[in-house]
Formats: sequence, C-alpha cells, structure tokens
Amino acid sequence: VFEAGIANFGAGAQPFLVMELVVGRSLEQYVREEQPALSRRLDLLIDICSVVEHAHQKGVVHCDLKPANILLDANFEPRLCDFGQSRLTDEQSPSLGTLYYMAPEQADLQAVPDSRWDVYALGALLYHMLSGNAPYRTAENEQKIRSLNTLEEKLGAYRELIQNSPRPAEHRKVSGVDRRLVDIVDRCLETDPQNRFPNAQAVLTSLVQREKQRARRPLIALGIIAPLLLIIGLIPVAGAAVNQMVSQFRKNLTQRALKSDSISANFLSQYMERDLQDRKDQLVDLSERTLLRSLMQGDVEEDGEIKNRYPELFAYLTQEKTLIDEKRAALDREQDTSWFLTDAKGTQIWRDPSGPTIGQDFSYRDYFHGHGTEYDKDDIPEGIEPIKEPYICQVFKSDATHQWMVAIAVPVWDLKHEKVLGVLSRTTHLAQLLSGFDESLSEDSENLGDRKIALIDSRDGKMLAHPRMTSDTLKSLSRDEVGQLVLSEKDFEQIQALEQSQKKDQTGHVTAMVDRYRDPVEAVLSGDSNDNVWLAAFSPIGTTGWTAVVQERRSMALKPVAEMRNWLIQYGFIVLVTSCLLIFTVWYFVMRVLSERRIWDWSRHHNKKRSEQGSTTSSWPGQQQS
Repeated sequence: VFEAGIANFGAGAQPFLVMELVVGRSLEQYVREEQPALSRRLDLLIDICSVVEHAHQKGVVHCDLKPANILLDANFEPRLCDFGQSRLTDEQSPSLGTLYYMAPEQADLQAVPDSRWDVYALGALLYHMLSGNAPYRTAENEQKIRSLNTLEEKLGAYRELIQNSPRPAEHRKVSGVDRRLVDIVDRCLETDPQNRFPNAQAVLTSLVQREKQRARRPLIALGIIAPLLLIIGLIPVAGAAVNQMVSQFRKNLTQRALKSDSISANFLSQYMERDLQDRKDQLVDLSERTLLRSLMQGDVEEDGEIKNRYPELFAYLTQEKTLIDEKRAALDREQDTSWFLTDAKGTQIWRDPSGPTIGQDFSYRDYFHGHGTEYDKDDIPEGIEPIKEPYICQVFKSDATHQWMVAIAVPVWDLKHEKVLGVLSRTTHLAQLLSGFDESLSEDSENLGDRKIALIDSRDGKMLAHPRMTSDTLKSLSRDEVGQLVLSEKDFEQIQALEQSQKKDQTGHVTAMVDRYRDPVEAVLSGDSNDNVWLAAFSPIGTTGWTAVVQERRSMALKPVAEMRNWLIQYGFIVLVTSCLLIFTVWYFVMRVLSERRIWDWSRHHNKKRSEQGSTTSSWPGQQQS
C-alpha cells in the first residue's frame, strides 16, 4: 500500500488505496504453463520465504499461503498477496486457510495463530511447485470432504485425512530433487507442529545452506578431487621412479658384490696355486737329496754282507714328513692326507700314515704314469713307466671318503740321473685345500651374503669340492644324484670361455662373473630352486684344469635393495597419507570460512532486496484493524 485516504470530502467522500500494479501471472499459472527448471523454482521459493520471513519479523502470520496468492511481476519477482486471513502473532482469533495448504492444527475454529502454519504452507507450496499438485489432494479426498455438510465436519475430516494418510511422496520422484530438499519438504509438512521448522527464517536458512552446499560441489571437485587426482596421477610416476632407483641400486650393488667376489676368486686361485706349488717344491727338494736317492738304490754290500736299506729309507722319509708337517702347522696350513712311495714298477713300499695299501700295485694311477687318466686295475698297459717330471695328477675319488683327492708326485732318480727309482707322492682332499680359505669367509658369512667357495673341473664341469660335499653327504647320495653334481650347460660354457681367455692373456688372472648362478650341489641337496640363485665369480687355478668359485646367495647380497624398496614404499605411503590429510584439513577450514561467508552473503542479499522492494508488504490489514 503506497497511500490511503478519502477523496472528495463531504457528502461524496470516497475512501481510496494506492497499491502496486502487478502485471503478470500467479505462481500457480507460471508453474503449470512454463514448467520452469528446478533451480528456477527453488530461487522463487527462496524469495517467497524471504518475504514471509520479513512478515514474521513484523509480527504478521499470513495464514493463507498458496500458489494463487503469489503473483510474479514483469521481472518474475514474487509478490505476496491476499492478506485477508492474516493475523498478528499476538492475536487469539482463528484464521482458516485453503485446504491442502493449511496446517492440520489450523483447521480448527478454536486454533490460535502460529507462525508454523505458514511453515506448513511453505512446505505445501514447495511440494506443489515440485510435483504439480498440493499434498494429499486427490479426487477421492476432495469428494469425501465436499460431501460433508457443516464447516466443523469438513475441518475435522481434513485434520483426520492429514494425520492418518501416508506421508506424501510424489516430490521424491522428481528428477534433480536431492535428499536434503526432500528432508526440507518433509519437515515442513510434519503433522506435529513441534517437529516442523519453527518459522520461515529456519526454512530459508535450510534452503540457503542446501544451495550453498550444491554451489560448493564444483569447488570441492576442483579443490579436493583435483589434488587427489594429481596425487593419483603421480603414483605411477613415483612408482616408476622408485623402480628405476631400485633397479639402479640393484645393478650397482650386484656389480660391487661381483667385483668383491671376483677379487676373492682371484685371491683363492692364487692361494691354491701357491699352496700346490709349495707342496710340489717340498717334494722336489726332498727327492733331489743324495741321501734319499742313495737309500732308494736298494740292497748294498757292506763288509761282505747284503744290507737292506729300506728301513733306513722309511725312517728318513717319516722324519722329513714330520718336519714338514710341523712347519705347516706352525704356519696354520692344512696337513696332507698321506705320503707314500712307490718303486719303479708302481708297487707302494712306504706310506705315512701306514695302511693296508702297502705292497699293492698302483701303476694304474695317474700320479704314477702321468698320462692324464686312470687305467683300470686289470687293464694296465704293458711297459708302463713312471713319471719323469714333477706332476699334479688328475683328481680321483677316495674309496674311504668318496671325496675328490689330488696327488702331487715327483720322480726319484738314481744318483747318476739315468733311471727313475720310484715316485714320491703326497695326497690331500680338495676340500682340505679350501678349508683354510673357507674359514676366513665363514666368519663373516652373515655379513657377506652367505658366501661359499668351491672347486670345479674346468674340463667337464664336475664339482670337485664344496662346503656341503662332506664325506657323510656324498655317501648318502645315489649314483644318479652324484652324476648331477655338474655345472649347467650355460655356466660350463662360460668356464670354457674363461679357460680360453686365460690361455690368451698371460699377464694375469682372468675372472668370469655370473649374476644368476645355479649351484648344482645346492640343487641336489636342498631342492629349493627359488633360493638357489647366486652371484658367482670364477677364476682358473694355473694349469691344474680347475676353477675356483666364490659365490654368495643373491637374496642375501641384494637384501639392502629389498630393504630400500620397502623403505621407499613406506615413506611414500606416509607422504601420500600426510598429503591427503593436509588437503582435507585445509579444506575443512576453507569450508567453514565459506559457510560463514555464504550465509552472510545470502542475508545481505535478501535484506538489500527487501529494502529495494519498498513497502509492498509493509502495510497489513491486521495492523489497520489493530
């Protein structure tokens, strides 16, 4: 109402009102004809709630909110009309609204006006805007109420209808209606006023908060999902970087371990070559002594009597062997398994320690004839002769221990160096040659990756010595299992290539390194192929035809790689979790700030809007009556 007064004072006086002219349609017509989008309907409802909330602040309850009482101007701004049923909040007189938009407790001629009547009407209004019809309105319900006679009966039937009917659900089927909007409608339409929103301001706040949350979704997608997608996108990159680092570290560690094994293998081959040479030099020195050679002449005539000098020879050899054993013991060197002497025909005439082999023919042995092979006892070539030079024989298997042995033999010449009188030999198990060197590795085997040393026959790939090839173990193996104690074809080819390189390169030792060596002894004894992968270095031992092997278990040697990989994964996971927590924490506070700012912006917007609308709803009939 812009102005009110009386025109033409006197007898023809007429009262008048000057009001805003609204050219447009009602909300009911607009929704039915235009079927606007859901967002537009909700914008209109928010404006309507703002107007109703303004009326409540002025102490006015409209009491008859419905789509027909809301007009839309040329700018589609809602105008609240028909305040004929409105009441002041302190009035006690009842006010009836329109069926299906009226709260059930309002349908009572004794009811006292309550702002929650308008809350119910707002819920019915929103329900109508969403579904196209008022809640509970059906042809059957309308016919039932219309058939009654008195107003009291109709109002009672209306109350009973709302209280006993199932809750309206058509608004739930509308596309785009979310759970929060459904909850707002349902709460407005609660039959118990205590369960409704207390006033239009509460409805407005809920609608604004819903709009705020929906408007926040793109921001959430940009601010949370985008960083998370970035993190997820970085995971493969980080994984590739970790794999690259692990691969490079594994490569470097493997090269370092193989280099260390190569140095150890070279040292082992030189150690064994020097040890064999020392043993041979000791025999050569002893065999060239005049006393030994003279005692080997056999029986001599002294004072007209024939004297057997063998007892004196045997005592001399035993004495010299004892001296050599003491020297080796003082140097912490391994002792020989045995010493023995054969005559020119191959018959063993002396042995220390003494044994049943004395008197037997050993001319078939390689250490006697030096042919590089061992003949059958029953098929010895005729006219076989003893060796003429110091000789390291082919390995042979001990009948007692089943382990491989080697004999170092030297010829014993007569005093004129015209005839070989016999062959002096010393034997040792190949495992004994490794024992001294193996002990130094065993002390640090845990730190050095379970390192082992072994000997291989370069000519056929046969395993000659290994820490697990003990006497008891070899005795327990079958013939087929013993036959499996040879290198694989691939590893044997590398050994042969190494032998060729050694022959061409006379400047020093040449080694071969293998990063996935399969130990044949471990393969037979353990049977676990997964744990039988080794880093190994091979080094030929002089001209013996043997190859020294230093190996360490790959899993143990590369254990730091697995530890580093686990460490990187753990810390990467910690960084990932920390980043996610940081993102959510930052956005938690951002959302709080945005929530407060958003509510303030909505409040400022609607206050400004009401002030611009002027006094279109500032003068109420109820106020004039008061």
